[in-house]
Formats: sequence, structure tokens, C-alpha cells
Amino acid sequence: MAEVIAVCISERKGVQKHPVPWIDVKKRHGIAGDAHADDWHRQISLLADESVDTMRAAGLTLPPGAFAENILTRGIELKALAVGTRLRVGQTLLEVTQIGKECHSDCAIKRTAGKCVMPTEGIFAVVLEEGRIQSGDKITVEEAAP
Repeated sequence: MAEVIAVCISERKGVQKHPVPWIDVKKRHGIAGDAHADDWHRQISLLADESVDTMRAAGLTLPPGAFAENILTRGIELKALAVGTRLRVGQTLLEVTQIGKECHSDCAIKRTAGKCVMPTEGIFAVVLEEGRIQSGDKITVEEAAP
């Protein structure tokens, strides 16, 4: 069963995200209190803890939020989802809008380890149904993209 491992925010752009007890997600906005919230296609970022494990195997200590992810997951292969896939996360509903993204000119993780998983394994989503998300919430694919 797929679940949320941690939820993270940053109150200012340019600083690492940090774990919080919960996040409240708003339609056409993203995460209340997160500096990257806006009415755009990358309201929420998700990354699988299994992807982070591949980087930890290189000897790195990587706490939740290290890759600027808002939601750290376990038990779902996020990178295999198609744009348009809908995810039920707790009581909320998210829709995948983008797979991966460019790192900010050789991020610190890439400089240290030689690679970064966010550009190829992280995903982005918009909020379709509002609510609260916290560690332990279940994740299910509610509707896959055609």
C-alpha cells in the first residue's frame, strides 16, 4: 500500500524544505504557507523515498525535503505515472502535470553525488480537491491518464 512518508514546505524561496506535521492544500493554489504556492502547473512536488534510497546508498544523509519535494512517498512508482494521472492522497485529489524538472544549475546534491533524482524521478501535481495531507495518509491511483 502506498503512503505519505513526510510532508515538507519552505516559507521562502531559495531555502531547503523542511518536514512539518501536515500540509493544507488549496485548489488553484497548492500548499498553504509554502513559498512556491501559486496558480500554476507545479503546485506540489512528490518524490518516492525509494528514489532517495538510491542516493542514500552512495553514503549521503538526506532528510525529507532535501530534494525540495513537498510530499515524500513510499510504495508507489511515481516516475512511471503519466501526466494526467489522478492520485487520491488522504482525502485530497491531485493530478500529475509534469514528470521531472531541470535542477537549478548543478544543485548541491548533484555536485556532491554526481547525480540528482529529482530531474527524472520527481513529479508535480495540481490540487483538484482540497484538504489536509500528513504522514501515514494512503495514496491510490484514482484515475489514470488515457
